[in-house]
Amino acid sequence: MALALALPAAAQAESLALHCGQLFDPGSGKNLDQRTVLVEGGKVSAVRPGFEAPEGASVVDLRGHTCSPGWIDLHVHLSGESSPERYSEGFRLNPEFTVLRSVEYARRTLHAGFTTVRDLGGETTLALRDGVDQGWVQGPRIFAAGKSIATTGGHADPTNGFSHLLADALGEPGPAEGVVNSPDEARQAVRQRYKDGSDVIKITATGGVLSYARSGDAPQFTVDEVKAVVDAARDYGYTVAAHAHGKEGMRRAIVGGVDTIEHGTYMDDELFALMKKHGTWYVPTVTAGRFVAEKARIDGYYPDVVRPKAARIGPQIQGTLAKAWKAGVKIAFGTDSGVSLHGENADEFIYMVEAGMPPAEALRAATVHAASVLGRNDLGTLAPGSIADIVAMPGDPLQDIAVVKKVDFVMKDGKVVRAPE
Repeated sequence: MALALALPAAAQAESLALHCGQLFDPGSGKNLDQRTVLVEGGKVSAVRPGFEAPEGASVVDLRGHTCSPGWIDLHVHLSGESSPERYSEGFRLNPEFTVLRSVEYARRTLHAGFTTVRDLGGETTLALRDGVDQGWVQGPRIFAAGKSIATTGGHADPTNGFSHLLADALGEPGPAEGVVNSPDEARQAVRQRYKDGSDVIKITATGGVLSYARSGDAPQFTVDEVKAVVDAARDYGYTVAAHAHGKEGMRRAIVGGVDTIEHGTYMDDELFALMKKHGTWYVPTVTAGRFVAEKARIDGYYPDVVRPKAARIGPQIQGTLAKAWKAGVKIAFGTDSGVSLHGENADEFIYMVEAGMPPAEALRAATVHAASVLGRNDLGTLAPGSIADIVAMPGDPLQDIAVVKKVDFVMKDGKVVRAPE
């Protein structure tokens, strides 16, 4: 029985048959013509050639679309979004408001086709994650880092930019607040993240563009501190992501054993070889780089200490991605949305292709490769037994990558959350 996509029954049916004009197969990097994806109990039960549905299944007609496994963004910050007021919000907004606001950011992200995200910094996102898991909030599946781990004065030190009177009144932040200055404190900070309920560990191995500090690329962890974080993380089954722009900070993070390098602005041939040796993934976040470079041209958008860093570092990330791709570094998808705008995540596909990646490889970066970073073989694929996260768009992204911005069908966990009008 064919049902209109907009009918609520289609979204809740136990057995669905999705008739896809084309199906992107991340394993081969090719489109498969005329496939029917069968969904039962929130999982893919079969993928069959042609347009035949078993008796009793509700049919979703996507014959004019290309279907794909739901996309994965490995670097977002759902607790906030860029604006000129961002630097004063911490003094004005309560955590309860931050959580409520992030509900809209999560909805936008899911409706853009991103059914899973890794949130790399934001304490309130732990509550958002739980709300999504309980079904109270519509959003992507969230792997949350909670508070990022930094060094004193480093990117993610929560007291950067405070007056000394305020800083003295609050006291120096320590491992519980995600600020460390020794291997022992690094281990303690990881254990605190475990206590908080984090899913992944994030360190800020170098300075950052948007932190209220002069340097955007100076190293901020020793190798021993990185190793202490990684060793403690492994005890709890965590992977470790490292924010890093400068070469020396990246080198220390890679040698220390982190799983992913985020941004990687000043990466070069020496570091490409080191990443390949250690099996380190690269998550470029070109979207954020382009966004901050654009906003740096606007008077007053960023504080004076931030503006030159945004203008200098932001424009370079896309070029670094181009070199990393040619060098054979493993690349997975991430945007740093929150620094840029939520719901515009698919822009990253277009920027990756501009940098020289074939469209199929850009899509693989957001499916099988991102799932590999997460350690989840039931995501990023539409093989039988995988979780039924599916997106569809009119047109063929392998011929025109821009159609990724036209997603009009989204399924998560076997339930339709967005459908063509």
